Amino acid sequence: MSEIRAAPTPITLFEEYAAQTEAVETVEIRARVGGILERQAFKDGARVEAGDLLFVIDQQTYISALAQARANLAQAQASYLNSRQILARSRPLLAALAISQQEMDAAIARERVDAAAVEAGKAQVQQAQLNLGYTTIRAPRSGLISRALIKPGGLVNASTTLLTTLYSVDPMYVSFTVGEQKLEGLLRQYKAGSTNEAAPPIRIKLADGSDYQYGGKLDFVDAAVDPRNGTLPVRLVVPNPDGTLRSGQFVRAIVAKPANPAAILLPQKAVQELQGKYSVFVVGPDNKAVYRDISASIRSGNDWVVEQGVKPGELVIVEGTGKLRPGMPVKPVLAAGTGN
Repeated sequence: MSEIRAAPTPITLFEEYAAQTEAVETVEIRARVGGILERQAFKDGARVEAGDLLFVIDQQTYISALAQARANLAQAQASYLNSRQILARSRPLLAALAISQQEMDAAIARERVDAAAVEAGKAQVQQAQLNLGYTTIRAPRSGLISRALIKPGGLVNASTTLLTTLYSVDPMYVSFTVGEQKLEGLLRQYKAGSTNEAAPPIRIKLADGSDYQYGGKLDFVDAAVDPRNGTLPVRLVVPNPDGTLRSGQFVRAIVAKPANPAAILLPQKAVQELQGKYSVFVVGPDNKAVYRDISASIRSGNDWVVEQGVKPGELVIVEGTGKLRPGMPVKPVLAAGTGN
């Protein structure tokens, strides 16, 4: 029967949280004008840069509308020129009493109506130019673009038809939830919105178990705890220059807990577990086995981290615990490498 002497050991523990990636910016690409989709200018799933051409909607209707608006403007400008000339000729005639005041008032009103018609025509031309420009849809920012939901030949309805979705790439958000009992410790170590250089980056583990090369920083903590389960959404911001992470991936966030300079570590075989309760046998002062309940909820490798129940310097029985009963005499034999 061998024992080990409980000794304080500095240790840093980690907690894992199920998390999901999220693009910092997600842009739904919709058309501002309707019509038949004429061309798709990108490959589904490709990376695009800000300003790249994405779609072209059939422009013929809008070219015709612009030509009609320009013709209406020209007609209004001609009428305005004529009314201005009539008004200019009417002023000396009124002074010479060759026309009545009523005729003069009509000339002034006509000139003002035609001036307003010119401004309205200019606005119609501008709107027609905008509509023609809206037939060409470009990327509003750089990122990864999803597949096109409407293919050439399909009908696009203004503002309602979703054409595709554009996702920003670098950086990336990683979101998960934390229990309120662990929140304060997390906030003390990682301060949201600030640069806490003393805190190590939060590691990210990918779905295949490999470690992501960049760590994340705490970026956001929600304002309210969910009363249904006592959790609080938090979010990291993570560099993603190579585009390894994609929006919607399931990952794990590895959060370092504050270092414990005097943790008690016991081998797994020394700890007995029954219905969620943990216990060990220690050697009493009279070399008899003493049953001891302990608090141990975290593992570090093959060892349990004992939070309560064992004091530094006590001898903990490692082997043969299955046959022990409280009060049984034991002959202490320190396990190799455990010290005196």
